[in-house]
Amino acid sequence: MVTGHTGFKGSWLALWLHQLGAKVTGFSLPPESDPSHFNLLNLKNVINHIEGDLRVQAAIEKCIQETKPSCVFHLAAQALVRRSYQDPRSTFSTNIMGGINLLEALKQSDTIKSLVYITSDKAYYNQEWAWGYRENDRLGGHDPYSASKAASELVFSSYSSSFFDDMQDFGAATARAGNVIGGGDWSPDRIIPDCIRALEKKTDILVRNPGATRPWQHVLDPLFGYLKLAKALAMEPLKFQGAWNFGPETGDALSVSEVTKRVIKYWGSGKFKVTKKPGPFEHQLLQLSIEKAKLNLGWKPRWNSERAIKETVHWYRSIANEKKAMDVSCSQICAFEEAGCD
Repeated sequence: MVTGHTGFKGSWLALWLHQLGAKVTGFSLPPESDPSHFNLLNLKNVINHIEGDLRVQAAIEKCIQETKPSCVFHLAAQALVRRSYQDPRSTFSTNIMGGINLLEALKQSDTIKSLVYITSDKAYYNQEWAWGYRENDRLGGHDPYSASKAASELVFSSYSSSFFDDMQDFGAATARAGNVIGGGDWSPDRIIPDCIRALEKKTDILVRNPGATRPWQHVLDPLFGYLKLAKALAMEPLKFQGAWNFGPETGDALSVSEVTKRVIKYWGSGKFKVTKKPGPFEHQLLQLSIEKAKLNLGWKPRWNSERAIKETVHWYRSIANEKKAMDVSCSQICAFEEAGCD
């Protein structure tokens, strides 16, 4: 089961699970963007698609009871920092109470074997360190989105120690990923979608915070981590519970301006300019330590930031040239799988 399967990351995960032969149920609100990766894939006719609001406890309880999942990937969220400033109430309601409703429903399940509960790298209390945050570093958040993700980590930890530790053969963990890019994302106020929209219109790309440095990674890299984590939790619950970071290698972080220049290079044309329009507070530096996942889970990123940007631009270029999203996305999944030996 994938919550948030109509979103950017969720649609990629649901497709990949289907390709791997899993019987997939998705529970989510309708796609927010038009176009959307979910709709372009026609995913509602590929998997068991259930529209529902995670903030309605009865809805998620009914879904769990009827579909009886053995593994749950929780991705449903209000995932935009700038929107969290505009609507903090909805952000907290979705990211905290929605998660609580899911956890309450899973308490009653007798089929669940593993839960991968996705939060965010922004759950860390950002002190602008030059080194990566580790899983045991302090949590917190300046903006409502970051605070909601830190809070959801605390809620998860409470449920884990109070209820899940007593459940036989059930493993649960949280996953914190870096800034994820890839084809099929049309969210507002994200650098790659903003670039693509401007390039398609042949207008200047407006960059708000050119010096901000983030751990960019292709969407398939953290999803691969989630898959490995889910399998490990099902096999050895106690060994793999807790929190896990998934991000690029140290030194592979790029600034927003560097990302924009690479998008333009692979698109083949375009230019950008820095906008002086004021906006809400944004941190300048954020990096993750991925040593735990590398040493204990056997996971490591397969595509560096350069490859991630190249594949992302190729996806949008292909769609603009009227290639089918299903073909392009499946082709990239195959290329990613061939890049490793797992």
